[in-house]
Amino acid sequence: MTRRFLFVLGSSRTEGNTELLARRAAEQLPADVEQQWLSLAEHPLPDFVDLRRDSDHVHPPTGSTPALFLDATLAATDIVIASPVYWYSVSGLTKRYLDYWSGWLRTPGIDFKATLAGRTLWGVAALADAEPSVADPLVGTLNNSAAYMGMRFGGVLLGNGSRRGDVLADTDALARAKTFFAQDAPLARFPYQAA
Repeated sequence: MTRRFLFVLGSSRTEGNTELLARRAAEQLPADVEQQWLSLAEHPLPDFVDLRRDSDHVHPPTGSTPALFLDATLAATDIVIASPVYWYSVSGLTKRYLDYWSGWLRTPGIDFKATLAGRTLWGVAALADAEPSVADPLVGTLNNSAAYMGMRFGGVLLGNGSRRGDVLADTDALARAKTFFAQDAPLARFPYQAA
């Protein structure tokens, strides 16, 4: 399967530090690798309603926006969650997108989990703290989501910045961006699983 990257932008503002860092990393991808960029702010998903315990819990979400994200997610070999660190985890927009995965797992005829198994989940995030460990909850969210789905996890490219454009002064992050998507992504594991 030819590699196809889906970049899910989870910031509430355009061209923020997270997006700038993601675009720097994406510039390094070979020209024949297809890229699709979707902004959750520009294409807002409706509130997710968890119907797992209801009698009719298998009906798919309606509307063009959930279908846009579902189709793009299923078509991607590599999914990049580009979310700034908001309150130490992913943004609310990003969390809503991941919540939709719960519904798609139960949608008849799409085999969401089986389709994503073996594909790769990546993360890109900007944070306003010099200590990268404050992003551990965000990293854990993405790693554990990938582990549950049987996906590979390429890790999270972190950059520092608060005001728009600050990340472009983070020379370490820009250097890591040059090789971020070139690394091998291991099969994701929950922290409690043996290495």
